[in-house]
Formats: sequence, C-alpha cells, structure tokens
Amino acid sequence: MKKIWVTALCAAALGLGGCERQSGQEHSGQEHSGEGVTGSVQPEQAAAQPRSTTVQLNQAALAQFEQDLHRHTAVLSADEFEGRAPATPGGEKTINYLQQEFAALGLEPGNGDSYFQRVPVAEITTDPTAQLRIKAEGYTADLAYGTEMVVFTQQQKERIAIEDSELVFVGYGINAPERDWNDYAGIDVAGKTVVILVNDPGFITQDPAHFTGNAMTYYGRWTYKYEEAARQGAAAALVIHDTAPAAYPWEVVPNSWSGPQIHLQRADKGESKLPVEAWIHLQPATELLRAAGLDYDTLKREAAQPGFKAIPLNAAASFSLQNSIRYVESRNVIAKISGSERADEVVIYMAHWDHLGRDTSLEGDQIYNGAVDNATGTAALLALGRVFKAAPPQRTVMFMAVTAEESGLLGSKFYGENPIYPHNKTVGAINIDAMGSIGPVRDVTVIGHGFNQLQDYLARHAQKQGRYIVPDQNAEKGFYYRSDHFSLAKHGVPALYAEGGHDSVAHGKEWGKQQQDDYTANRYHKPGDEYHEEMDLSGAAQDLELYFYIGSDLANSNDWPGWNAGSEFKLIREKSRAELK
Repeated sequence: MKKIWVTALCAAALGLGGCERQSGQEHSGQEHSGEGVTGSVQPEQAAAQPRSTTVQLNQAALAQFEQDLHRHTAVLSADEFEGRAPATPGGEKTINYLQQEFAALGLEPGNGDSYFQRVPVAEITTDPTAQLRIKAEGYTADLAYGTEMVVFTQQQKERIAIEDSELVFVGYGINAPERDWNDYAGIDVAGKTVVILVNDPGFITQDPAHFTGNAMTYYGRWTYKYEEAARQGAAAALVIHDTAPAAYPWEVVPNSWSGPQIHLQRADKGESKLPVEAWIHLQPATELLRAAGLDYDTLKREAAQPGFKAIPLNAAASFSLQNSIRYVESRNVIAKISGSERADEVVIYMAHWDHLGRDTSLEGDQIYNGAVDNATGTAALLALGRVFKAAPPQRTVMFMAVTAEESGLLGSKFYGENPIYPHNKTVGAINIDAMGSIGPVRDVTVIGHGFNQLQDYLARHAQKQGRYIVPDQNAEKGFYYRSDHFSLAKHGVPALYAEGGHDSVAHGKEWGKQQQDDYTANRYHKPGDEYHEEMDLSGAAQDLELYFYIGSDLANSNDWPGWNAGSEFKLIREKSRAELK
C-alpha cells in the first residue's frame, strides 16, 4: 500500500518522531473481528470515491494521549472547579477552560464565531405535598408521595390539577411501526391517564427475535413512554415500577425524580409535554389492577404478545402538583476543524463536561469531583483535537463538550433539537463517557452491540490492536439510551458508545471486574471520584487511538454508515438521508 508522509508540521504538532497517511481502498464497513459484529455499509453508501486517508499513530502519539488525559483530567476535576455543576461558578470555570484550550490548539469556534451554544434550562421542583388519588368501584387510594408514587412535570407551571382522568392500561405503551406494534391501536387516550409497564416485551419473552430479547430497546425506556403518551394526547402517564425490568430498586425513583429537576426551556413552556409524569410502586399498581379484575403477572405476559389491545380500567385518577420554577442558562462548548473537501459534512466527537457539583449538607468532602465521570472524556476531546489539527481531514470534525448530562442529557438534547450541522449531513458520532483507569485491557465493550455500522469500524481497528469486541453485559438496563450519543441517535445519526472492558492485560478479567465494581460501589457519583497521579490511563490512551482511527476513517472517506436491520432509528435515518436526494 502506498504511503504518503505527512509534513514536518504533523510531527511537530503531535510531539512525535513521525506520522503517516495511507492511501488505499475506501472502507466498506465489511471487515469484522470475528466477535459477532453485525451489519455492513450498504452498497450505495460505499460506492463513492475509492480513496481513504488515515493518519498512522506511533507509540509517541499514544504516550502524548496519556499525558493529555492526565493533564486535563487533573485540572477539570480539581476542587477549584467545584464538581462542574451547570450554571455555577465551577461550571463557568469549566467552559472557559475548554474554550481557552480549544483556541490554544488552533481549533475553530464550532458555532459561528463562538465556541459556545447557549442551553437555557428550567429547574422545576415539585413540592412533596403532591397528591395522587385513584378511585374505582369499591376502591379508593390516596398514594403516599415517595413511598407509593412520585409525580413530576416538564410543564413550566406553578400548579397542575387533573380531576377524575379515566385510567387505561396500555401494556408497554409502545408504538413501533417498523415492528408492526402499536399498543395504542383502536383506543383514544386523549385527556386520559395511561398505565404502562416498564421495559419492553423482549424482556418478558427473552426471545432475541422479539424486540431484542433481554437487551432493552428505546421503547423500554421510561423517557420514550412519557413521550409517546404525550403524542397520543394523554393527560398523565403512570409507569409501573418493577425492580427486575426497571433494573433498579424503587428507592432510585424518589431519589432521582424528587427535588429539583432540570429541563430545557421551551417557547411553549412545556405544553407539548405530558401535564403529569409519574411512577407508581408495584404494590399499589397491583391493587389497582386487581380492583379492575386483572392480574399483574398475567397482564405482563399478555401485553408482550403481538395484537395486545389496551384495556380501560373503569377507574379514574386525580392529581395535584405545586411547583416552584427557576430559569437558568448553561452552555455547550463546541470547536471544529473544517473539512478540506466536504466541509458541510461532519463527524462528531462528544463528551459531557458537567458533574454533580457540591453538596454542602455533607460532612467532610463535599465536592463531587467527577474525575473519571467525565473529566476523562472531556480531556479526550482536547487530546483528539490536537491530533486532528495536525492533519486536517476532508470532512469537518466537531468536538462537542455538552452540559447537563447528569440532569437528563439536556445539553446534547438541546443540540439534537438545534443542530449546527443538519443531522442528514452528520456522518456519525462517537461518545466518550468515563474512560478506564486500570491500564490496558484486551476487550472493548460496545454499548448497543450490533445497533449500527460504526461497530464495523471499531472491530477493524480493535483487531489491529489485538483486542476483541464484547457486548454490554447489562444490556437489559438500556445504557445505550442513557448517555449523550442517544440525543443524536434519536434523530437518526449513527452513534457509537464503546469503552475499554475488564480483561486486564496485566491482571486478567477477574481483577479488572473487581476494579470496576470497586469504582461503582465507592466512587461513582460520590466525592471519592477524584484524580490521582497514579491513575493508569494508558488503557484509556489505547481507546483514544481507536476513537481517532474511526473518526479519521469517516472524516477522510465518502462512507455513510447506517443502522442495522431492526433498529428503531433505521427508518429515521433513511428518511432523513432521502431528503437530500
């Protein structure tokens, strides 16, 4: 294969002894690692120019990646940044640091002449005196806030009251045309309260051919269920909590959905959202269904079968919510390198810069430093920006540090709804969230295994590293839908979320799993997630090499990778791309 050496500027900018470009056949997305990767780039997508250029990194580049990760992670997770909460002094320090560093690297502002994208948010706090009363013939229940139910709203109103809204059980609350599935078929739920099962039918059947079996689809996420209920015109939605399909105990519900909740500000003040969103504990939900002559366990199985029909419960719900509202603003930080040939087509790297801030009620350490989550991912954007700047790509490459991920993916959601580059001109996105700190590992975990064709690129380069691909071992928890790439995926943009696994080169799988479990138990979302000089980020540097090569393949070719068959985002992408023709 012919090799073309990059100019001395590349070596100087990278701090390397040298780097190279290779010219050859365009990647078709059909190379596989043998680890069960599915899908390939469609003929139409791979048939353009037979040219691809990829910068080849050497060991000095990997060492520089590691140094960059250490330097920026140490700064971003320092106490003076106060946990990087949005709309706080620490948050302002964070976005100013990122802007300065991107500019120092020579990257262009990503939003016109600005490195910032304003993200206006509304903080809505529902008073715990909120009420939910359910009435049926011979049955009345006033559910206790926090222990039996949690109610909240995205509507920016100080008071919401709903009286005697008819209750309808709608199974899993799914409307999926590509699966010929509609739980709302044949019933009008306008103004009514829908009662919905958590997760999706595949979890009950465990049949990979039914939805995706144990692996949750987006239709299983509570966010989707509330969105679809709003599209159907419902007044409220009650999602039944059940620990196994929800993948967390009831205690997570009041901890997560009580207190201040941050949402995007909207011109309609949230009128397009459900007036009331709610979780209901399994026990009162079972009692409600029993009052309607129904059995919960039987309904779960029946609702998982094709052709299920919604069931009126001959009962009514009344809600009363008192809310306080505060309006604030945060910002996404966006930089780019314009493409030399197709600047209107963009590849996106993304990571969230925010964390949980400071809790003054704690004794001792009050700062949630968020070193791993996600100072490492934010540092990775700067490290990647340095390398891409040294060898400018044919397509535009964007580096996007988004805000308010910890509040519900709000920064990425705002970008998804207000994109700087059209989604149908966005080639793909790579999300970096919480990089590994246990040194080199043999495996690469793909969150959303087999979803789209970006995994083919990952498999090819992982194989060159002598590594292998593994699916997410907790696919039933739906992690693919719980990080920032999802905000682009739901608009059809193929998005990759992969990370180093547990198979430690030095110590093996069991040790690696122990380290991950220790982090989850003792440091994840705790003040203990702090930077230490002895953190081993050499494995994270290997992951950065993978991310770089994938993005370089995309940015220096005419590839348009897509979603694999069965994906809930495939039709969205195909329709979006067809609009260009």
